[in-house]
Amino acid sequence: MSIRFTTKARRGMVALTVAAGLALGVVGCGGGEDDDKGAAATASASKGNGSAPSAQEGQADDPIAELRGSDGLILQVTSAERDAGGFVTVNAILKNDGAKSVTVPAVLSGNETEIVRNGRSLGGATLVDSKSKKRYYVLRDTEGRPLTTTGFSAIKAGENLSVFMQFPAPPADASEVTFQLPTFASGTIQISG
Repeated sequence: MSIRFTTKARRGMVALTVAAGLALGVVGCGGGEDDDKGAAATASASKGNGSAPSAQEGQADDPIAELRGSDGLILQVTSAERDAGGFVTVNAILKNDGAKSVTVPAVLSGNETEIVRNGRSLGGATLVDSKSKKRYYVLRDTEGRPLTTTGFSAIKAGENLSVFMQFPAPPADASEVTFQLPTFASGTIQISG
């Protein structure tokens, strides 16, 4: 008798769960103007979350700096934005302007053992605030991985790669900093935000 009761009770719970789910689904499907505005706000708010930009984010017609490196590599810095959390995210496009495929120099990862053991990256990049005489290095997560684009080793001729690097933010009054990356010329960039 207890077996029938358990089976019967289970069926009742499943029916109750399905009924509750359907009721919530009907209540949530208003379709009015306010619902559309809320969905649009949620979609736009979620678009900006996360530390890694999509391939389209950070690209602009006119880069804020263009730095030339070795073997025909060019880094076009497209934005440097101050985030509310105390970070600066630098977005750029790494281009191979040469006629043949280029192996990305390992020195771009920097020389810190913790970063180098995590593979190829742009972990060697720095921001220099000459006003306060400070250098800012690429941030790392709790496992020592740099907060920058990783996992690339070669760029084919004519190919572009969207990249990002995240740094601690200089003081709010420091809007102009020098961006440095090993094997590339240094360049002055403006921080927005």
